[in-house]
Amino acid sequence: MLVGKNVSKKFRIPIERRTTLFEEVVAFMKGSRRYEKLQALRNVSFEVKTGEIFGIIGPNGSGKTTLLGIIANIIYPDEGELIVEGRITPILALGVGFNPELTAKENVYLYGALVGMKKGEIKAKYEGIFKFAELRRFEAMKLKNFSSGMNARLAFSTAIATEPDILLVDEVLAVGDIAFQIKCMDEIKKLNENGTTIIFVSHNIEAVRSLCERAMFLNNGEAVEVGDVAEVVNTYLDFSSKR
Repeated sequence: MLVGKNVSKKFRIPIERRTTLFEEVVAFMKGSRRYEKLQALRNVSFEVKTGEIFGIIGPNGSGKTTLLGIIANIIYPDEGELIVEGRITPILALGVGFNPELTAKENVYLYGALVGMKKGEIKAKYEGIFKFAELRRFEAMKLKNFSSGMNARLAFSTAIATEPDILLVDEVLAVGDIAFQIKCMDEIKKLNENGTTIIFVSHNIEAVRSLCERAMFLNNGEAVEVGDVAEVVNTYLDFSSKR
């Protein structure tokens, strides 16, 4: 189960643009650095039931990734409460949790360790990870030489191998070929059938409509609507057509 109660988050954005370290130091010493406040989330409340696929949609800058960052415990809310039951595995962006200077093999072991897997667990799942990602011949290649599509394959394959209670997916499936995207969608459904709760963020409305049972529409940091996926998608499409 995952419950958010009046979750709010602000960021401070520098107003002046500084291009050198010297300018930064001078501004800091003088206390002259000016900021504007960006309200990324404002009193967002929602509930995700155990074992469901919950979609989050909205235009760019609406607060979707910020909310996932809070759920993943990467950033913290300024106000509100988040109740999480179970182990969370995030796929929030390409390369998060990976080191570009390490090989694909080394990154798999690194990622597994970061999410609390023992070395024996990772070793047991290693072949399956590279088989699903279709990257076995590239296991010794450094990640910095991977294409974005190859990075997405490795990120998704490694994440699902952790067998999370809650899986967070943020647009990573938008990268790569169509065949692999379909493969990932099928795997998400399989994980869900085995009890994994999925939080699915995407601009692909048809994917959200076909995968999710319920959804939330965010705009300007606020929850416009939470409920049945068909109704929420229709509200979002109506909003988008009037922009």
